Amino acid sequence: MEKLNPWCIVRHFPSMQHQIVARFRRRSDAEAHSQALHRLIPSATFTIIFNPAVEQPEQITP
Repeated sequence: MEKLNPWCIVRHFPSMQHQIVARFRRRSDAEAHSQALHRLIPSATFTIIFNPAVEQPEQITP
């Protein structure tokens, strides 16, 4: 699922902490959702990032 939704909205917290609050397929969808979040929580800081999932190599079991 993460591979199909690379655009993320990240909420920033004090002490350099952050949390991904939503993932989207298109940047425009992420921007629209981010605007709604800013209206609902004006004191919070949000950032939109492109975060494609890194494929994990398959584990081979003997």
